[in-house]
Amino acid sequence: MGISLFTQLLDLACGAFLLAAVVMLWRRELSAVVRVFALQSVALAAVAALLGLHEGRADLVAVAVGIGVLRAGVLPYLLRRAPTGPDASASPPVVNGAGSLLTAAALTLLAYAVARPLVALHPTPVTRALPVGLAVVLIGFFVLATRRHAAAQVIGFLLLDNGITAIAFLAASGVPLIVELGVSFDLLLAVVVLRVLAVRMRDAFGSVGHVDDLHELHD
Repeated sequence: MGISLFTQLLDLACGAFLLAAVVMLWRRELSAVVRVFALQSVALAAVAALLGLHEGRADLVAVAVGIGVLRAGVLPYLLRRAPTGPDASASPPVVNGAGSLLTAAALTLLAYAVARPLVALHPTPVTRALPVGLAVVLIGFFVLATRRHAAAQVIGFLLLDNGITAIAFLAASGVPLIVELGVSFDLLLAVVVLRVLAVRMRDAFGSVGHVDDLHELHD
């Protein structure tokens, strides 16, 4: 793969990766957010596959396939099937849509400012995309802080993990296959546990509700 073509495809994949995170802030419907997360995971898998093909590393290509199957397929499927209650599709965030988009822009600028010294150490097409992963990490923290519904906060956690994985790919040319599989299965286990807890809460209280409602529970 030529360097020019590789750079263009990598920039396209990273742009789609960051854009998906911003769209997840903009959309309020949980089902739409899950679909966008799946698309973001496809972009993350594309980043790993491009690095693997460019560097001739079969392990990165295998990691890309694993990300595509687990994060773009299995996890969204489980999230869509998880019982989230009648109010899950319209769970209002603490910050409105316009404020969330402005915050995402500010966090992206912050990520580029913070990552500039790191990029300057070894400026390559790969390291220049490093701020994208950092921006998605910051946006993931923002989602965790502003979403009230439990399932939406899980999406924020998954978004955060996607950003960390992207940083690992762009800063260190990926992680070992066994490590990535371990992390992905941990995420899968977390979503399964969420689904079990959601079923229990629905059976006990009639709906899953918001995270704020959990503060009213007593021993």
